[in-house]
Amino acid sequence: QRQMCIRDRLSELLRTLGVLDVQKMNIHDKVKEVSTQIEVTKKELEDEYGQVNIDLTDGSYAEIEKEDDK
Repeated sequence: QRQMCIRDRLSELLRTLGVLDVQKMNIHDKVKEVSTQIEVTKKELEDEYGQVNIDLTDGSYAEIEKEDDK
């Protein structure tokens, strides 16, 4: 009886671990998707404003100084 309970508990934990692995893979996919969206947005902003540093807290931006500008 006791061994059966322990085996059942192990099976339950292994199933839970499998579910967590699937959730982890789904989160990795979402992180990749958001990273891609960030890169697309950065490219759009660069096309519109040129190469600038944008402060995401207030939306201000400043030109990036090139080495030959210094």
